[in-house]
Amino acid sequence: MRRNALAQVSDFDLRLLRVFRTVAEYGSFAAAESALGITRSAISLHMSDLEKRLGMRLCQRGRAGFALTDQGREVLRASEALMAAIEDFRSEINLMHKRLRGELNIGLMNNLVTQPRMRITAALRELRKMSEEVHINISMSTPGEIERGLFDGRLHVGALPLTNRLSGLDYQPLYEERSLLYCSREHPLFEQAEHAKVEALAEIPAVVPSYRMSAEALGLHRALSCVAKATDREAIAFLILTGEYIGFLPDHYADAWVEKGVLAAIAPDKMSFKETIAAVTRTGRRQNLVVDRFLACLYSGA
Repeated sequence: MRRNALAQVSDFDLRLLRVFRTVAEYGSFAAAESALGITRSAISLHMSDLEKRLGMRLCQRGRAGFALTDQGREVLRASEALMAAIEDFRSEINLMHKRLRGELNIGLMNNLVTQPRMRITAALRELRKMSEEVHINISMSTPGEIERGLFDGRLHVGALPLTNRLSGLDYQPLYEERSLLYCSREHPLFEQAEHAKVEALAEIPAVVPSYRMSAEALGLHRALSCVAKATDREAIAFLILTGEYIGFLPDHYADAWVEKGVLAAIAPDKMSFKETIAAVTRTGRRQNLVVDRFLACLYSGA
């Protein structure tokens, strides 16, 4: 496809980019139809127009299915940063008018919803009471992806474990989270889990998270035979529930399985660690009335 220099970004280009982002989010033209309210043929025309405007192929589509090209992934990331900049502009104008409306983009680690203190839920409820013109967008992701989203402006606020503070991000502790070592009822340790000898655990297959951990958590994992990796807590739970692995989970997340007799904590007095969950924002971020109100609600629950 012939490459052209993009001289100017018009309103038409922005509309095409929004179509592209929706198609990428839903994974196909067919799935994006209802979200966009236009037909597949119209979506195809819009995508062709955008590819001609940019001078590059953004996606492969056909019998083999839909997939973004390498250039398509880069354009998607650039378009997300562009839309975030437009939203920042709108937020600044709204701030001038003191009108609470716009978007709030939040990135969360999975399984925080079972945390009993529910600080994030309470803050979102209060924000909704302040204005019905605030649109909440929540994405569940890994800590690393949340940090990247904060740096490039796709996310306004993140919630993740406070392990290593990164330069350029501000951290505000919310609450402590306790994690215990678990096995499932199919595991040989299940019946004697509470009184298991810590020394014997070194030979038992375990799962380790692939994201950053605190020094305390890292030390406990090093004492185990970690032969499997998982990107998040739900993936860890999947492996533990096979009965083939042991692994650490937040106690509030595992409680429902424990109550049903599906999981048991192993040597809970010794095999446990605590991590602080923090609200994270970008240092020196632009003033945004929606974000400021949400953070005020979040921190007032301390």
